[in-house]
Amino acid sequence: MIDLRTFVYLDVLQPQLAAFISTVCQGYFPLEEQAALFIEVAPGIAINRITDRAMKSADVQPGMQIVERAYGALEIHSFDQGEIRAAGDAVLDYMGQTENDRLAPRVVSSEIITGLDSYQAMLLNRMRHGQLILKGESLYILEVHPAGYAMIAANEAEKASPINLLEMRAFGAFGRLYLGGKESEIEEAANAVKASLTSITGRENIGK
Repeated sequence: MIDLRTFVYLDVLQPQLAAFISTVCQGYFPLEEQAALFIEVAPGIAINRITDRAMKSADVQPGMQIVERAYGALEIHSFDQGEIRAAGDAVLDYMGQTENDRLAPRVVSSEIITGLDSYQAMLLNRMRHGQLILKGESLYILEVHPAGYAMIAANEAEKASPINLLEMRAFGAFGRLYLGGKESEIEEAANAVKASLTSITGRENIGK
């Protein structure tokens, strides 16, 4: 039995997120304005069969495939949203599940730090794969469960506001998102993240 943890479509990949994925993926690099699908399942090894079904059912390209013991994740993309939808339908059909069988997102923590100190900015810049954050800017941090929802959170934040995408981790036990920018821009992005995650339906996700 495959547990569907995350299943989410990204209609239009935003420039920073597409570039960010390219810094960490081992497959085919996504491009901005492509559509994408992110799937996360348990156990991790099952993602190999998910990838097989997606690739054989539609003209899509795989960017990220991550296989951990507990969880597995797959990101696919294409300029044709119909192909992405076809791949997603084929995966759900193979699993005998629907989109609403996924876990609903649960925000574990969400915070904004304003007027960032220079030394903290340096620490963040050492660990990020995306843009830089500078002294005096504001920092937004999101922790979400399951991890895969960090990807749509990043995409919707970038759609809504001219923030800088510092880091995004969409696999593992929890997902994390780090954004930087002006205080007003960060607040706007945080509101967009909240709205997008709240709109995603699925199985009840109760924290321990």
